Amino acid sequence: MNEETLEKMKKLKLFGMYRLFKTSLESGKMEDCTPDEMVSHLMDSELDDRRNRSIAGLTLRAGFRYKALMEQINFKIDRNLDRNQLMRLSDCSYITKHEVLLMTGFAGVGKSHIASALGHQACSLGFRVLYYNTAKLIGKLKMAKADGSYSKMVAKIERQDLLILDDFGIHPFDSAGRAMLMEIIEDRHGKGSLIITSQVPVNKWSEVIGEQTIADAILDRIVHQAHRMELKGESLRKKSALLAAA
Repeated sequence: MNEETLEKMKKLKLFGMYRLFKTSLESGKMEDCTPDEMVSHLMDSELDDRRNRSIAGLTLRAGFRYKALMEQINFKIDRNLDRNQLMRLSDCSYITKHEVLLMTGFAGVGKSHIASALGHQACSLGFRVLYYNTAKLIGKLKMAKADGSYSKMVAKIERQDLLILDDFGIHPFDSAGRAMLMEIIEDRHGKGSLIITSQVPVNKWSEVIGEQTIADAILDRIVHQAHRMELKGESLRKKSALLAAA
């Protein structure tokens, strides 16, 4: 009967229950549990398994640049990183409020790593996240325009709870890129959260975007009430290389 039960669990895709029940049979621990305790343990195991698989799926689809976790962030490095601010952001209430986080600083100071950590944290709480290098996203959108999949791709981006645009402003926007960026920002305004990282100070973004009218419209939607992180200091990659050489 137990073998039949295990097979039924597999067919019903109750993998958490299956693993716990199989382990309990092999170890003989079933004899130590009352029927109601065993049912409770099986339910908890199934819920944990489904939650873990959901988080793994969300994380995979997000396409993060780094596998970074909040507990791995180094606050001992002098780079103007406010621990209290970051811990407040880690509860992801800014996502439910559809708020924006703007993170600036020199290359290598850890912007992408922190953004990835916040993204992973969002996935662990069940939020849908997409992570893009900004220039590569614009390139993909242009290709989507050419092959007819543009509307589908934009709709996918719009459905996400959090969009992370990394390395914003490294390359100036052309007219097509500006229009695509405007559409993305407009779709998210008041409906989805956004994290933008950039080496360029926010007061220079208008020059990077170009065409003052569109730049003003984009910045008006993301800057005024955004959370801000202005990181400082030398490149952490450069420091690591020097330490390794030493």
